[in-house]
Amino acid sequence: MNERAGPSRNIKVDYLTRVEGEGAVHVKLKGGQVQDVQMRIFEPPRLFEAFLRGRHYMEVPDMVARICGICPIAYQMSAVQALERILGIEADPAVRLLRRLFYCGEWIESHALHIYMLHAPDFLGVPDAIQLARTHRDVVEQGLRLKKTGNRLVTLLGGREIHPIGAAVGGFYKTPSRAELNSLVDELQWSRDAAVATASLVAGFDFPDFEQDYEFVALSHPEEYPLNEGRLVSSRGLDIDVSEFNDHFVEQHVKHSNALQARLRERGSYLVGPLARFNLNFEKLPEVARQAAADCGLEAPCRNPFRSIVVRAIEVIFACDEALKLIAEYHPPEAPRVIAPARAGVGHGATEAPRGVLYHRYEIDERGLVVSAQIVPPTAQNQKRMEEDLWQLVPPLAALPVEEITARCEQAVRNYDPCISCATHFVRVERE
Repeated sequence: MNERAGPSRNIKVDYLTRVEGEGAVHVKLKGGQVQDVQMRIFEPPRLFEAFLRGRHYMEVPDMVARICGICPIAYQMSAVQALERILGIEADPAVRLLRRLFYCGEWIESHALHIYMLHAPDFLGVPDAIQLARTHRDVVEQGLRLKKTGNRLVTLLGGREIHPIGAAVGGFYKTPSRAELNSLVDELQWSRDAAVATASLVAGFDFPDFEQDYEFVALSHPEEYPLNEGRLVSSRGLDIDVSEFNDHFVEQHVKHSNALQARLRERGSYLVGPLARFNLNFEKLPEVARQAAADCGLEAPCRNPFRSIVVRAIEVIFACDEALKLIAEYHPPEAPRVIAPARAGVGHGATEAPRGVLYHRYEIDERGLVVSAQIVPPTAQNQKRMEEDLWQLVPPLAALPVEEITARCEQAVRNYDPCISCATHFVRVERE
């Protein structure tokens, strides 16, 4: 037997920072075969769903925005969608447009952060974004400018770029003027061109030959690339209203994790996020994004998770182009929000966070107070699938030094962008 393969080795990622909590990855190898893979989420529960009980529904959007500093808009939009279903509110078309624009800002800043600061160092042979700035200064500066464009959109509509406070049940607390939105046009046009260049850059990376037979799950809208609305569909025939989520998906507790793992009741693991959206909704991308994908040699279906960095770049092109289109169409609504009396009921909402489908369910009483809340983030939905990727990825690498196996395992986890906002290498490998 190859001495490097050894009788037994453990590959440990001790701290996966900001992954809907704190977590780690442990892969056990024996005789060149994988014996166990565990995606461990060990931070104590954050109890947001419990915090919401007894609070008035108008407080919910601001509270759930605190769940994630990278994608707070996703939490706000899923929440207001669910609560408006209970209250019978139909948002003004201009408000619907602004919410979609709001989401574009989040996609731009989140994807730019992931592509340039978290994932690109893996492909460019540097340990972190600090070193990347030394070797590829122009690349980092482009990424930071792209992220700033997304942040400007979020700030304009949300009042601030981190944990925005502008969104409300029924609309917004304040809506922008056309002049305020038009002030972003030049920067968005630059950003769209920069996103095309980004796609070309990352398409040239060296991708491992690794394809999996995923069941992709995403929202699907009849006319639009999904952001805020749509039915839940999958690559294996699922097609349901968001209110049927719990009929088909279930969350399970596993011994090695404090985070629940979601699975399809009928079939097990599934994948949400950019790859799923791209494969299920490719024809709804604008021409500029589809052309960029063709120029990158990217076709649907794409089943290689390492190429998700290219898909994210294509989605940045879409978000910039969509934002420009929405700004051109915008006319301020007569009122920033619709106000409706409280009534008891249950409502469901799902939107597409940068990392994938984010589901919310709320029950409120006749006073408008939250009776129960359920929040299923995309990282929890992808957690089981991440483990299964590692089961398949590691065996062909078993003869390599542990450092190389560890690096590839880290990269495989980063394919999912599981709310990691730091690209430092956080792995310790122990050999038994």
